[in-house]
Amino acid sequence: MLWFPAGAVAAHVFEEFVWPGGFAEWYRRYPPGQTVTVTPRFLLRINAVFAAMALLPPVLGATPRGAGMWMVVAAIAAVNGVFHLVAAVRTHAYAPGVVTGVMLYLPLALLGGAWFVHAGLLALGTVAQALLIAVAYQTWSSWKHRRHAREHRHAAMQ
Repeated sequence: MLWFPAGAVAAHVFEEFVWPGGFAEWYRRYPPGQTVTVTPRFLLRINAVFAAMALLPPVLGATPRGAGMWMVVAAIAAVNGVFHLVAAVRTHAYAPGVVTGVMLYLPLALLGGAWFVHAGLLALGTVAQALLIAVAYQTWSSWKHRRHAREHRHAAMQ
């Protein structure tokens, strides 16, 4: 169970960048009306950090700390899955990452979180904290991209 997030992250990155791929190009156009400059360096860095986070639960083991980190990673992944789903619905088109986001990330967080709670390795408060961290990260990330897009447009106008 501790390795599941790492496998899900690997599958998600594969969908986004290898097959069918196209995430970078798609993300530069989303959300509609905003131009987001997404560099290969940024994409490599953000995915490397998340992959490293996904490897922490097996290192920490089947302990409350390992389960807590597992839940943080799974919650961030689930919120990312919701992001891809909302994007696909809004654009009426395939959003690279939506398949693994919905079919792997969401069930992983829901079922895995329930399993860890049932096993006594996660308290409900830890689950709530993980969800807050995930939502805060997604909110900050979206804000940062909107701000960067606004600055980019402003600089282009001058």
